[in-house]
Amino acid sequence: MSELIADRGDQGLRRLAAGTLLAAFQGTGAPEWVLRGLENGLGGVTLFGFNITDADQLSALTARLREAGDPVVSLDEEGGDVTRLAYHVGSPYPGNAALGAVDDVELTRRVYRAIGDELAGCGVTLDMAPAADVNTADDNPVIGTRSFGADTALVVRHTVAAVRGLQSTGVAACVKHFPGHGATRQDSHLELPVVDASRELLRERELAPFRAAIEAGTRSIMTAHVRVPAVTGDAPATLSPAALTGLLRGELGYDGVVVTDALDMRAVTDAYGLAGGAVLSLAAGADLLCLGPTPTSDDVRRIIDEIVAAVLDGRLPAARLEEAAERVARLRAWSGAPRTGGTEEKVIGLAAARRAVSLTGSAAPLVDPLVVEVDTPPTIAVGDVPWGFTPLPPRAEVVRVKPEAADVPDILRRATGRSLVVVVKDAHRYETSQSVVSALLAARPDATVVEMGLPIWRPAGVTYLATYGAARANAQAAAELLGV
Repeated sequence: MSELIADRGDQGLRRLAAGTLLAAFQGTGAPEWVLRGLENGLGGVTLFGFNITDADQLSALTARLREAGDPVVSLDEEGGDVTRLAYHVGSPYPGNAALGAVDDVELTRRVYRAIGDELAGCGVTLDMAPAADVNTADDNPVIGTRSFGADTALVVRHTVAAVRGLQSTGVAACVKHFPGHGATRQDSHLELPVVDASRELLRERELAPFRAAIEAGTRSIMTAHVRVPAVTGDAPATLSPAALTGLLRGELGYDGVVVTDALDMRAVTDAYGLAGGAVLSLAAGADLLCLGPTPTSDDVRRIIDEIVAAVLDGRLPAARLEEAAERVARLRAWSGAPRTGGTEEKVIGLAAARRAVSLTGSAAPLVDPLVVEVDTPPTIAVGDVPWGFTPLPPRAEVVRVKPEAADVPDILRRATGRSLVVVVKDAHRYETSQSVVSALLAARPDATVVEMGLPIWRPAGVTYLATYGAARANAQAAAELLGV
């Protein structure tokens, strides 16, 4: 154990251990255990949709947290499908897939600057965005529209624009998910995905956006709970010294803060446990441990106990905690520095979503339209964020159906003499959704199909509209184009 920690005593060691944790809590107010934790060195918090009602409430919450300590206040605000600020109504900003479809790096910078302006105004200091994954797997269940696209060069240039736009507001970017989650067909919330790529392919494809983000000055990078056999062996990258210390720190030369993806995800907990995963991740080279939404105050205490025990029994070098503390201190100092510049215009999100919409066929004027939304189960990363035309002011009759229970004859009866619009989300991933759409189109080839996920499955010969995301801004742009 280092002399510095020895001089501080047991409480000093516990403070250093606590300083590596980003805890979460239920509710819209800060519980006493979090406030006491911040007084005793807790690194910060990660906020989720259930913590936020509106900007004023969030500002009051972050102010209360700062009264108790000097927390890193983080959340996942990617725009598009993954939003925390607008969790209950849908994001006013399109996500990465829409920005990649437009392919205007200045637009991407402005959108991320607008997001950063909102976050900074609410007291958030670290945004776990942008996703820099190159989404080469069409059926990727966890990335999809969160990626700028499948082309490495496109992802590189938009990742850089996003980092610069966000950090121009004083909010730290956290580029994710290192070393790349785009080539997976499993969800790391549920299991350990595999990226079966050689080191050469990894350097050319997955690592290129992270290398560019480092050169652009990103203040933090988030790890992925993915196994890359060529680098990590059997372990996930989050727990791999070869990935974090060898590849990220050594080969790529990164010396900023390394943040883990949520450690309560099953890709980690199933094999290593929450506290065990925390120790292994710190030993591998992580600096801040995002614990995820489920760990309780008792879990946090047990994690701190395990980190302290690991230092005392030699599993975790004490110098690693000191190194992490120094990096996080630099992040806090950077976040607290004054920034200049005006507030980005609030309409940029809708303007970007309008530019992303792609129409195949002709959008003829609709007559008393019936809009049928084919429901898609939410992913864990997105949560239960409203999507589709439903959140918009009603200009048409909108019904939502479960694909496995859709009454196609009844829908067709209700649509008699009316325009029919069918809205889907990532239909390529759900055969039940494809079946419903195909059955409706067999009887109504004049129907319009709106895809609010990735436009991979396209029925032939119909009017087809792709939004490249299911945010509120995407829905509004599509509704405007159709006149719904």
